[in-house]
Amino acid sequence: MRGSTTMVLALLLAAVSTPVAAQMEPAADASCPATPAPLPAALAGWADKAAMTAATKASRPTLADAQLTLGKAVDLALKPTPEVAYPLRPAKPGGVVSHGGLVGFSVTEAGTYRVALGSGAWIDVVRGGKAAASTAHGHGPACSGVRKTVDFPLTPDRYILQIAGNGTPSIAVMVTRLP
Repeated sequence: MRGSTTMVLALLLAAVSTPVAAQMEPAADASCPATPAPLPAALAGWADKAAMTAATKASRPTLADAQLTLGKAVDLALKPTPEVAYPLRPAKPGGVVSHGGLVGFSVTEAGTYRVALGSGAWIDVVRGGKAAASTAHGHGPACSGVRKTVDFPLTPDRYILQIAGNGTPSIAVMVTRLP
């Protein structure tokens, strides 16, 4: 009995002394190769991400610094949900401990555009106060870091991508035109 009590105490001590961040960090997927397979052409820009901070309001001066370039991924710093003034109420806004933000992007050619995300956050593509209807939902290639994809048929104009309900203060995101 004494040996098992000592073991339990040792395990508890190890758990308490381990930094919280290390406990929350997801383990690497052992089934993924050290060198991942090349991404499909539509997601080629996912591999090289720039840093960006999401806007908290849809006004032009605020949103001007948070503009995506089609086909290029960003590591987007988000804000706590209560700090974000969404142009439309997200269907799944998340709670006060979730994170979100806004980024703009421009479409110059009609077609289907894919939003790729590194997490399962809720997104809406907004134009003129209305959400665009999505036509497909999926996952990215295995071991790519793309967790979620959503496709939208879009026409030339400026759009706002609103991100809501993310569990962490950052997210990888990219918008790209499909062939």
